[in-house]
Order: sequence, then structure tokens, then C-alpha cells
Amino acid sequence: MQKKILIVDDDTGLCELLSSYLATEGFSVDTVHDGAAGAERAVADDYALIVLDVMLPSLNGFDVLRRIRQVSQVPVLMLTARGDEIDRIVGLELGADDYLPKPFNPRELVARLRAIQRRMLALPPAGESKPNTLEIGDVTLDLGMRTVLRAGSPVELTSLEFSVCEVLLRLAGTVVSREELTRQALGREFGSFDRSIDVHVSSLRRKLGPGAGGTDRIKSIRGVGYLYAYSARA
Repeated sequence: MQKKILIVDDDTGLCELLSSYLATEGFSVDTVHDGAAGAERAVADDYALIVLDVMLPSLNGFDVLRRIRQVSQVPVLMLTARGDEIDRIVGLELGADDYLPKPFNPRELVARLRAIQRRMLALPPAGESKPNTLEIGDVTLDLGMRTVLRAGSPVELTSLEFSVCEVLLRLAGTVVSREELTRQALGREFGSFDRSIDVHVSSLRRKLGPGAGGTDRIKSIRGVGYLYAYSARA
């Protein structure tokens, strides 16, 4: 079955190129060239993925993303200007699942979209025993429903925040390097200047809140990575 994608970008030539390329990769693509129209289309239709440019007429990509996140957790990949790290961090903090700097190779876009798909549809390999739920302290993650509860209350996570949470909970009590967390949760190799995993962890930490007694659930291990602090009473 084709995956339906919405591309919101005012570069009509790029949209045509990507539509043609993605069609050969099995995607069905709609394009919108205006921010306000893109926000309306994104929440009105059922898309599997959204590719969203930052610089748009009438409504910028950040405002479009805010409107989307008010009603939907659909995966969003943002297109940013190369070298503009602030745009990437802001996008991730607002709930984007990934970003790709312009200009880019369409093959890399497809690879990023496939990685997001794999995270959304992740199932245990045949013959591998894998629990359907993970429960550490007051946090319960349901792999089948892709939901997270904290003390019985739902926590709204993006698809990649969910994947980061899954990896950290599976390895609770163990230090996970940034390289391994990026590989397992984001589905790609870690780059020395890539801040995305740090932003996802920061957002996840904020959404989950502190652990028992106000302690950090997710501890930063300087120069290495992150540790989900395991405690039966957390």
C-alpha cells in the first residue's frame, strides 16, 4: 500500500522533482506551496508523513508545525537551510521528528523517511521474544499501541521521541552512547555535529517530568550519552 506524503514547500521545482522521485519509491505525494494552506491540508487529510520547509509564505514552517502538533502526532521532517543549526533545534523542540538541510540528495530524503517509517511500524523480528509493554517505575510504554503512560496519564510523544524512550527504557540502568541511541532510535549513523538526539532526549525529559523525589529520570553522562535511572520506586 502506498504511503501518502504531504510536501509543504514554496519551491515548485523542488516539489515536482521530489514528487516524481518519491512516486518511483512507492509514495503517493501531495504538494502545497503556502504555509497557511499547508497547515490546513496537514490536519484535514490522513497523511503518513509530512515534509515541511521552514521558509514559507503566509505562515512559516514553525507556525505550521505548531498547528499540526495541536491536533496530530503525524511524523514531520523539516527542511532547513544548511548550516542554520538554530532552525534545526527549534524545529525539533517544537515536535519535528527529523530534519534535512538544503540542498540535499533525494535519496537521503527517502532514507530519512524510511527510517521514520521503520520506527513507526517496528515489530519484533521473527522468532525474537519481545515484550509488548515496557514498565519502569511509573512509566509504561506500549509497543503495540505506541503509547506512553506516566503514573497512568498519557504522555504525547512524537514518533522519534517514542523510539528514544523505548531504547532508554529497554536499557534502563545502562549508559547508552549517543552513537548507539542515534542508530537504534533514529535509524541512522551519528554525526559529530548532529544535535538532534540531544534535543529529542531534552524534549522527552521535559515531557516525562522528574522521577521520584525530583530526581532526573534521564541522566546525561558527560562525553558518553544518557542513562535512564532505574528504580523500582521511580
